[in-house]
Amino acid sequence: MEFNQRNTLSKFLKFSSLFTLVLLLAVAPVKAAGGGGEEGDFDPSAMINHHIMDAHSWEIMHGVVVHLPVIVYSEEKGLDVFSSANFYDEDHNVVPYNGYVMDHEHISLASGEHVLDFSITKNVLFLFINALVMIMIFMAVARGYKKNAGKAPKGIQSFFEPIIIYVRDEIVKPNIGPKYEKYLPYLLTLFFFIWFGNLLGLLPAAANLTGNIAVTLVLAIFSLLITLVSGNKNYWGHIFDPLGNSMPWIAKFPLYIILWPIEIIGIFTKPFSLMVRLFANITAGHIIILSILSLTFIAQSIAVGIGATIFATVMNMLELFVALLQAYVFTLLTAMYFGQAVEEHH
Repeated sequence: MEFNQRNTLSKFLKFSSLFTLVLLLAVAPVKAAGGGGEEGDFDPSAMINHHIMDAHSWEIMHGVVVHLPVIVYSEEKGLDVFSSANFYDEDHNVVPYNGYVMDHEHISLASGEHVLDFSITKNVLFLFINALVMIMIFMAVARGYKKNAGKAPKGIQSFFEPIIIYVRDEIVKPNIGPKYEKYLPYLLTLFFFIWFGNLLGLLPAAANLTGNIAVTLVLAIFSLLITLVSGNKNYWGHIFDPLGNSMPWIAKFPLYIILWPIEIIGIFTKPFSLMVRLFANITAGHIIILSILSLTFIAQSIAVGIGATIFATVMNMLELFVALLQAYVFTLLTAMYFGQAVEEHH
């Protein structure tokens, strides 16, 4: 037992050291690039924004940048497609290109005219990567089910099967009831999309996919639309006639002047809470880790660097749990909203 504990601790320390080294390599370019009051000063806010905000290029490490395609449309120029590399000179300073200017990743015409930006940004790229990872994993799981029909699961199937069953039996079934099968594919996709997106966002140089409010907004809108479309007579009756037959309409109407706005607002506050909760928790975790790492460059002390490394590693371990927890909470609440929409009158 003691040997196993030592072996586990040794593996943890090795992993922590390797992970923190990669994190520091990802942060160090901003230190070198400066951004503070004097040239070479370290600006923690610039570094943090650089890592959590979306961008038209993907900087893997200092000097290794993947320039992504810019796709813009304007009435003046029509549809235009080019590489984001055109916005940077040899010193990686932002410069105008072909009548376009980019200011803090926002592209517009030099004349000031607004353009529609359909570019493949870093977040969009990682959204595609997230989807591709899901397709590859669950196609492998599906092949495992066909190959091991009637047998014990093996390989990747044995890892994901308990998770799928847990989501079905502990989240979806209890909250939706007998009609759960219609919503199970969406809720499983939702759970794994958020979980994988959260995990990808913890990798050094990765995009803050689920910490982007546009992504969480779309997920919340999908859940809202499915809830509204699934709403039965009992669901809509509870919203527009919450007092039921307990009182005559003449007596209820003055109360409904107050209750109707509350019920209608309640329809939209549920997806709003889904959107903000996921966005805020994931973004906050990234900011905390990056802030702790910033102490190394601010203090320029080995002791502070070691302490920051330990705390950043512990926080990242905690974020691994938060990544799963936020996927669970988002899926659980969505299942509850679906269950309220399809619940029959008792």
